[in-house]
Amino acid sequence: MASKTSLSGFPEWLPQERLVELHVLDTLRETFELHGFSSIETRAVETVDQLLRKGEIDKEVYGVSRLQEDEDGGPKEGQLALHFDLTVPFARYVVDNAGHLNFPFRRYQIQKVWRGERPQEGRAREFTQADIDVVGDGALPFRYDVEMALVIIDALSKLPIPEFVLRVNNRKLAEGFYRGIGLSDAPAVLREIDKLEKIGAQAVAANLIENVGATQDQADAALKLASIRTEDASFVEQVRALGVQDELLDEGLAELEEVVAEAVRRAPGKLVADLSIARGLDYYTGTVYETVLVGHEKLGSVCSGGRYESLASSGKRTFPGVGLSVGVTRLVSRILSQGLAEASRSVPTAVLISLVDEDSWSEAQDVAQQLRARGISCEVSASAAKFGKQIRHADRRGIPFVWFSTRDESGAVTHEVKDIRSGEQVPADPASWMPPTEDLRPSVGARVSSAE
Repeated sequence: MASKTSLSGFPEWLPQERLVELHVLDTLRETFELHGFSSIETRAVETVDQLLRKGEIDKEVYGVSRLQEDEDGGPKEGQLALHFDLTVPFARYVVDNAGHLNFPFRRYQIQKVWRGERPQEGRAREFTQADIDVVGDGALPFRYDVEMALVIIDALSKLPIPEFVLRVNNRKLAEGFYRGIGLSDAPAVLREIDKLEKIGAQAVAANLIENVGATQDQADAALKLASIRTEDASFVEQVRALGVQDELLDEGLAELEEVVAEAVRRAPGKLVADLSIARGLDYYTGTVYETVLVGHEKLGSVCSGGRYESLASSGKRTFPGVGLSVGVTRLVSRILSQGLAEASRSVPTAVLISLVDEDSWSEAQDVAQQLRARGISCEVSASAAKFGKQIRHADRRGIPFVWFSTRDESGAVTHEVKDIRSGEQVPADPASWMPPTEDLRPSVGARVSSAE
């Protein structure tokens, strides 16, 4: 991997590593578009009031200011800050452009975001997210919650990553259960349950008693609910066996059962009902999702999100939605640090066009022009060094083919191309020659060990 920069938390990739990142980005983009999502991009800055209107992570926001003050000394704009996620800017975008959007609006957005967190593996201060959301005007059918799970399973299944599990829960289920056992402050309970994997059941129980006012029996019941995890709809019976009655609980059970049943049918083994998933953000109101890589659970969630009924609103008009966010930089960092995949070469160039002498540079450019017209990436040597030196230059850069053009005494030009990996050299016509499909552009695949 690239050496660490002096600015901690702002990753930079070497060219071959960047190709892996581009492969991930291209795969996500293509999959999202296959499912009918339209691309948007929002500005990098928002007003601080907009970013923090729901009280999120104010200590992690990077403020933006001009180094030079306004010369007229007039009033300054509202304080600006870099966005820390793509959901808050998207909510503002929907409200601003509601008159121009067709609802339900299916959007994907792939951009950089910034958070002033303590850098560590899986957490950077500047990173890329890839979000998908479906937003309705006034109402949004629950069926989109089901579809969202299927879309993200499709997208992640195409990436060079380990096996993953999409863990799903429903806030209605959880909140109805807590209400049914007498805990009225459901958001407070969810915030404590969200710490389960970090601090363990015993500590969470103590927090529920101390911070939420739960009795020992109530804390035990909340933890029993959180312990339920199934790969099919059998979680319904397990929840019913706890003996809690509540209408909201019933609604949440039915919704989660629908998500799980369709995933079992279309992507068996990729999704589980995990009733410990809470998602600490208060704006989630129904389905919630978290995704972990099997064997890499300490990395944390690589994709998360959920249903929100009123994240965006304008007067009496509300825009409910459901969405998921993929931590692209977190995924790419793990792919690179663990050697899970690599690019077939470090440059896009497929062919280096050699020079027989210094006067042949313009004719070599003619060959390059013909190759590029058919989508073949190529370069022309900068000098007419010995052919061996030009071949070594191509080899160092990872360019698989070298092109040779020679002119005989009659002025006829002969073209040949050499595969420098195998040593095979064959006649070639610049108007028709094509490299093998796998060599046309760099590919990204699982790294093959030397033992294999």
